Amino acid sequence: MDDQSKHIRFFTGSLIEIQRLQIDLDDKEIPSMIKNNFQSGVRAGFYGGSPSQVELFIYEEDREKALPILEAFKEQMGI
Repeated sequence: MDDQSKHIRFFTGSLIEIQRLQIDLDDKEIPSMIKNNFQSGVRAGFYGGSPSQVELFIYEEDREKALPILEAFKEQMGI
């Protein structure tokens, strides 16, 4: 990754789904980042977002490597 690397939204779901997928990505050494507007709003003193709409981001250049992991995850979860 370099300074020009761009994050892309890779998956949206519940926090539990996101955390499970993140473990699978970590196992393949694919870095990811969680964006949770609901938790951010709660910490700031107001509510925003939905607890079921947590987003997982990865680097754009990791997309091809991560897609088979996502497909296996969806199959396993019945999504």
